[in-house]
Parts: sequence; structure tokens; C-alpha cells
Amino acid sequence: MKVIFMGTPDFSVGTLEALVDAGHEVVLAVTQPDKPKGRGKEMQFTPVKEAALKHDIPVFQPKKVRDEDCMEELRKYNADIMVVIAFGQILPQEILDMTPYGCVNVHASLLPKYRGAAPIQWSIIDGEKVTGVTTMQMDAGLDTGDMLLKTEVKIEKDETGGSLHDKLAEAGAKLCVETLKALEEKTVIPVKQGETTTAYAKMLDKKLGNIDWNIDAVSIERLIRGLNPWPSAYTMWNGKVMKIWAAEVVEESTKEEPGTIVKVEKEAFTVQTGDLQLKILELQIPGKKRMDAGAFLRGYQIKEMTKLGD
Repeated sequence: MKVIFMGTPDFSVGTLEALVDAGHEVVLAVTQPDKPKGRGKEMQFTPVKEAALKHDIPVFQPKKVRDEDCMEELRKYNADIMVVIAFGQILPQEILDMTPYGCVNVHASLLPKYRGAAPIQWSIIDGEKVTGVTTMQMDAGLDTGDMLLKTEVKIEKDETGGSLHDKLAEAGAKLCVETLKALEEKTVIPVKQGETTTAYAKMLDKKLGNIDWNIDAVSIERLIRGLNPWPSAYTMWNGKVMKIWAAEVVEESTKEEPGTIVKVEKEAFTVQTGDLQLKILELQIPGKKRMDAGAFLRGYQIKEMTKLGD
């Protein structure tokens, strides 16, 4: 097929590569405009742009896909299909209807669950045991189009947002190639989604990572894993932001207030939560690299009954 590929972050790259490897003619890569990054504010290519240039695929970076000049540019390529994965802009109906096979989206959840911008992280935060990838025929709604194919991915006990991202990116790349083959061979029957059973997977922000020690240890531990590596879970210690990268639930409780450090050991320290306790295993403070709790305790004095949090 002649494919216009629309995507922006790392999550999209594997699918672009898979389409090229499968012999599809990717005639254009559409991605978000370059942005300044770092202290020097140098303009940085999106991951999809970097991958496209590596394969000599033309790159188009419209500020607004709804603009008429964008529509005109897309029409020039006479593509058979558009593949959209984490592009970052809502497509108007005119683009959805532009190609014979329409727009196929690769979404990182088992739709209709976890429609929205951050399905990977929310599936961990909510304690799901299984997630996956769905390909769908896009419509004007937000992740509401008819489903084409699905594949499941198990969420491991120690799964992080980062590790699950990589698993789903790989699974999505394979599923997209299978979907295009099925569409060409007319062996796939679109299925209506129906009602979702989960909350909208809203975009992540840094405030979400501020640990509320009044909630239970199980929920906090899932939050820590879900927000690893970004935006990360954190608490306040001694006037500093302490990022928490890994922890485990302890089936014990005391009468101390939530957020109180109730035990300091050689390799870890334990915090009382609203229900049960949380043993902190890996952390980071400003100006330092991530470290295990044992290394932190060898360099900093932390006492029992110290209170964490705002």
C-alpha cells in the first residue's frame, strides 16, 4: 500500500519501521513541528522525523492539520491509507475521508477501555492485569472508531510505564502490519466499540506524581510504577523534592500519621500510608542520580518519625 504515516514520539517509530520492512511504500511522514530542547534551546527533531529521514521518506510538519494548505499537501501523495499513531493533533473529517482505506489508528489499550492520551500509564496506576493494543478505523470521536484487530499484553507485577511502553510499541508495530494485510485481503470485519468501562486516560502532568500518603500503599506503589520514567512520583523531604522510583508494599500498619517514616534499615526505609506501609527501595534527590535507598542512607541521615510530604 501507499501509506501516509502520522506520528510523533518514540512509541510511533517501531510501527513506521515495521511498515517499511513489510514492503509498504511510506510516501510521507507527518509529524509535529520541531521543538527547542535543553539549556541551549536547540531545535530537536521528533523521533518519527529522525526515523523517516533515515529511510529517505519525505517529512511534513504542519502546525495545524486543519489548515487548507495541509489538506492540499496530503492530497498530492494519492495514498491508499493513512496510519496514525500518537500523532498529537485531532484530524478533521476531510482527512479521515481522504484515502480509500481511511485512517487506521494504533491505540495502546484494549478498546473501548482507556480511550485517551495516556492509556499505558493509567492501566498500571489502576491495577490492570492485562492490557494490549487495538487498531481501529478512525472517526471524528476521540478513540471511538470501529475496532479492527487486537492483541493482549500481560502487565507484570513490577511493570513500569517505561517497560510497558516498549512492549506495547513492539506489539502495535506487528499488529499494524497485520491490520493492513487484513484490510487488503478483506478478511477483517470492523466491530463497534460500545461503552467504555474505564475513565478517560487523561494526559499526565507533574502534579499527578505528588504522593498523597493518606491513600493506601497498594495504590501509591502502582502510581510510582505507572509514572516511571515520566513524570515520576515524588514527595517532599527536608524541603527537597524526593523522587520515588521503586517501592514495595509491606503488610503492616502503625498508628502513626500517613507519611511518617516508621522504620529505617540498612538498605531501605518504610513509610506509613493510609492503609499498610511502603518500603522505599529506589529514589532520587535534586542534583543527584537515581540511587537505591541503601546508597542514599549511607550518604544522608534520615530518622524514624520524620514526616514526608507537603
